[in-house]
Amino acid sequence: MTATQTVYLSIGSNLGQKRTNLQKAIFQIGEHIGEVIKVSPVYNTPSWGFDAEDFLNACLEVSTSLSPHDILRNLMEIEKKMGRERTEEMEYQSRVIDLDIIYYGTEVIDSTELTVPHRRLAERKFVLKPLADIAPQFYHPIVNKDTRNLLQESRDKSTLTKLPIKLFKNKIDLFSDVQFLAIEGNIGAGKTSLATKISEDFNAKLILERFAENPFLPNFYRDQNRYAFPLEMSFLADRYQQYTDDTNQFDLFKNFMVSDYDIFKSLIFAKVTLQKDEFALYRKIFNFMYKEVKKPKIYVYLYQTTERLLDQIKKRGRDYEQSINAQYLDNINRGYLDFLKTYPKQNQLIINVSELDFVNISEDYGTILEHISDFALEQRD
Repeated sequence: MTATQTVYLSIGSNLGQKRTNLQKAIFQIGEHIGEVIKVSPVYNTPSWGFDAEDFLNACLEVSTSLSPHDILRNLMEIEKKMGRERTEEMEYQSRVIDLDIIYYGTEVIDSTELTVPHRRLAERKFVLKPLADIAPQFYHPIVNKDTRNLLQESRDKSTLTKLPIKLFKNKIDLFSDVQFLAIEGNIGAGKTSLATKISEDFNAKLILERFAENPFLPNFYRDQNRYAFPLEMSFLADRYQQYTDDTNQFDLFKNFMVSDYDIFKSLIFAKVTLQKDEFALYRKIFNFMYKEVKKPKIYVYLYQTTERLLDQIKKRGRDYEQSINAQYLDNINRGYLDFLKTYPKQNQLIINVSELDFVNISEDYGTILEHISDFALEQRD
């Protein structure tokens, strides 16, 4: 078993969406370097050594099995991926992200590539202050002083402002903060598959629509005009009961909730399938129920082309779905998009998954998660 080491890192940004830059870097560090154990508060700090926009700075405690030089290479790769080219000439320039190794356990390293502890640690209040929040009694292995003493003795007189910004150690913590995530989409879009994968990977309570149990569904696909109203009323009653029961019962052993539907879909499908007078009655009943249900903090709509949807429906082989035609799917898709025009922009995320296979290709699944996590971060900016 490979031994682990505690490493302390400094992260900073003064370009673009600075908080989002810091958070993305933390996620990358967690994926490519080791488990992020602690994240300090975020400080607004003046640029150090040059005149530019203020930085946001923080420090991390990370548990890793990598060597110091491997960590350095991975940090530089993360910086490059995020848009920074690290060179000596750019040392005192603005940057999207700045990642530095402060300590690697108590080791002392002095090579052409790397110096640990960081040679300017004692001079930089923007490092010492957040480091003191997570490692106040960690001793500098050369000067034999802990972080608090180094901070007190620092000659850096910069004014730092602690910000009410929360950075998350990992995506589980971020999604936990979201609390309730709804995955929606047309028939065959893959919403159940995605919701299930997210629930398994992030320990979320999974709420699945029990559409296959509806006794009117097979008859509806054979004779839509006759069975549309009882079908939609049956769906609404079932969804309302299940949705309120599931979303009001918090599971202490789960981090958050993820569902493969939102109850508003009842109105979308009903508008497509019902006659005008039937829909008017249906909407009155729906509006009364909708006021009472819990709303998702993020509503994800998976967009698929009609051709792809028909292919997916054919592959999953449900007999009662095989008569679904392209026009019906087009109408449903239009209904969702019309609904989203009225839905709060800050809560809706449309992802085009027509070219993605997030069930079988891990990179595509990662792309979906990246979209959702980026959107969750934007909500906080």
